[in-house]
Amino acid sequence: MNYEYYGNSNIYEVNVRQYTREGNFEAFEQHLSRLQKMGIAILWFMPVTPISELNRKGTLGSYYSASDYRSVNPEFGDLNSFKKLVTHAHSIGFKVIIDWVANHTGWDHIWTKTNPDYYQRNDHGQFTERNGWEDVIDLDYNNPEMRQSLIECMKFWVNEAKIDGFRCDMAMLVPLDFWKDAKTQLDKIKSLIWLGECEDLPYFEVFDIIYSWEWMHTTRHIATGKLNKYSLSELISKYLNKTPPSRRFLFFTSNHDENSWNGTEYERYGDYASFYALLSVLMQNGIPLIYSGQELPLYKRLQFFDKDEIAWSEGEPKVSEFYSKALAVRKNFSNHLKYEFNSCSQSEYIFTMKIEDTINNRILILFANLSQSVCEFNFQLNRSQEYRNVFSDELIWINTENQMRLEGTEYRLYQSVD
Repeated sequence: MNYEYYGNSNIYEVNVRQYTREGNFEAFEQHLSRLQKMGIAILWFMPVTPISELNRKGTLGSYYSASDYRSVNPEFGDLNSFKKLVTHAHSIGFKVIIDWVANHTGWDHIWTKTNPDYYQRNDHGQFTERNGWEDVIDLDYNNPEMRQSLIECMKFWVNEAKIDGFRCDMAMLVPLDFWKDAKTQLDKIKSLIWLGECEDLPYFEVFDIIYSWEWMHTTRHIATGKLNKYSLSELISKYLNKTPPSRRFLFFTSNHDENSWNGTEYERYGDYASFYALLSVLMQNGIPLIYSGQELPLYKRLQFFDKDEIAWSEGEPKVSEFYSKALAVRKNFSNHLKYEFNSCSQSEYIFTMKIEDTINNRILILFANLSQSVCEFNFQLNRSQEYRNVFSDELIWINTENQMRLEGTEYRLYQSVD
């Protein structure tokens, strides 16, 4: 993995079923140019494999209940239409990764008939599952033949569809030594992107990127007043300090699980949703994730097991410009950054963050009012300089000593002018 490139990169999660009325690859493909313009770099497709019918939930079932690891969900198209989509995405600069569900399959996966010994059994000799998910059954990682068969299935997607990596579902439920073996074999074909859905630090031995669930939960609690606002700078410093060299955490305010089961970012973050989305983009040693429709904005929970189309409107989605400007700032800043925090600034409600690009001698300054009330505060810089408001393009001169006024929940991001 090229960390100098991916360190300033980003990931966009694609929910094919809900993305368009047609809910297929061909219809999603029409959005590629818009996402390219927005600054998206890596497309993560939720599972593209067919869905089991036995014990299916809802009318269409869960993407994460596969009936075959080597074919495509006919709801989305076929293998050729997926390969066409990947080829198009590659031609305009995207990388493509797919969701890989290695812990379990659906109840009528082809292996249940051809290789029933690939599965765990309960005391009665029946297929079983240990997490309470009724529509899936667990694979048996004590079976070396199953392990290698699964790796061969992963190779299929790299060789046939030319994908660039995997987002590995519930990675911590799968033994780490399996992932090590899989990566060793697959990276011989091509250098891949490895994103693991877990926050267990030992899994950094395999995965280039793992989740930041603690960051998401803590920021939500700060936004809703369950935690003190001073916790924010402590939280950011914690992630800066625990990220190993050449590894990244995934930062986000929404994804398919959060949106469907816990609510939209506007339900969970309220008036601070935009601020924390920006913060997820700016985090050093992190990669931001944007979920399908967040650029609208998306104010509804999408159904998980049934059709529930995202309602795209005519013209550019309202939040696209926010993301394009934020992602551009991230892309243009060096990885060699120096961070400074101040969560007081004469008021417990003002959070400030200074990011210095030590290579290119540029500075970002983020001011945020984490209260609902107007706040006036003083702040100091080392030198006077002209700055541009990233979102309004307003130019201002900031002196070494300054006073600023922010409305309730308002934030501003300034970038030094060269």
